[in-house]
Amino acid sequence: MVKPLAFKGDKKPKKRKRIENDSAESEAPNPKELQTTATAAADQPAEDDDSWVTADVVGDIAGPVIIVLPTEPPTCIACDPNGKVFASAIENIIERDLATSEPHDVRQVWIANRVAGSESFTFKGHHGKYLGCDKFGILSATREAVSSEDSFSVIPCPEGPGFFALQTARDAFLTVDEDKASPEIRGDADAIGFTTTFRIRMQARFKPKLKVAKEEKAKAKISRKELEEAVGRKLDDEEVKRLKRARRDGNYHEAMLDVKVKGKHDKYA
Repeated sequence: MVKPLAFKGDKKPKKRKRIENDSAESEAPNPKELQTTATAAADQPAEDDDSWVTADVVGDIAGPVIIVLPTEPPTCIACDPNGKVFASAIENIIERDLATSEPHDVRQVWIANRVAGSESFTFKGHHGKYLGCDKFGILSATREAVSSEDSFSVIPCPEGPGFFALQTARDAFLTVDEDKASPEIRGDADAIGFTTTFRIRMQARFKPKLKVAKEEKAKAKISRKELEEAVGRKLDDEEVKRLKRARRDGNYHEAMLDVKVKGKHDKYA
């Protein structure tokens, strides 16, 4: 199920409590059961994690993103319902650090997807239309179907991880001009420079490294009781640690076999 975008400061809806008619017959919950349930819920991978992180490499980019511009004050690429593209001020930011940028307006959010069979990306706006750049370098978001003008190559910049340039189908780069009353975004720069270097912020749940980390954490979650049932005997602390480590490293079955064989040797020693 896809969750709607949530922003800082939004009020969360209150959940209604069910009132049981037969309250006299209901038993008070066991505190140990409540603690176990709460712990299990906290240990589950946060598939609905809506926090924002920086895309470090091109392979990270997927799902909802904001494209942060190198302007002062900080802005990002946004579009209105008519498809007009403009620089929108970023309000959710800590001490003007671009690496903490988060959207506060749905117009600032784009859905990034890799074009099938290529290294290019598309960016779909909140109104369901794609960011594009025409031959004059003018940006808009008015097309419902993807054409060559609506796909961009994401190129890592020499500044380091987390910095990218967006190249159009005509080999020009998106750039921002701050010399005017309000920053103007165009797609006609000839080379990568300071004004063409952007940050891309994304939702944490779509970042591959975080997904892998959560999967590894889930694999490591196994109780002593489950391990002892699998082996068929009581285990000492060192054996439990060894089996849990093996689950994280991917050689669980081999380690389990070794522990079982050791148990047989100890039995007949």
